[in-house]
Amino acid sequence: MRNIYYQIAKNLKLGREKALEGDKNGAIQTFDKCLSELRELPPERTRDVLLAHLYLNKYQTLALDNRENKRALESLQRGVSYARSSKDPVARAVAEECLSGLDLRN
Repeated sequence: MRNIYYQIAKNLKLGREKALEGDKNGAIQTFDKCLSELRELPPERTRDVLLAHLYLNKYQTLALDNRENKRALESLQRGVSYARSSKDPVARAVAEECLSGLDLRN
């Protein structure tokens, strides 16, 4: 299973690079492909850490246009949940950074 996680981590990096290059649609497609592959694996910490990072990166990519985008907020919610349950310090820090940019007064 390590090979699957390694490949997904490589694709996560590829998705990040696409987002930085301005290929939002390519990045989202890459993230969604990784998410569908991970959902088929049994729950465990490594899977949950990758899910947290994927959802949070998807949120950041979608939020470039509009932070209130429904798809973006759903990704944020799932990413924060996985970050908390996995207890991964990097994922938690990214989640907190994403949450700090929201206007939660509504």
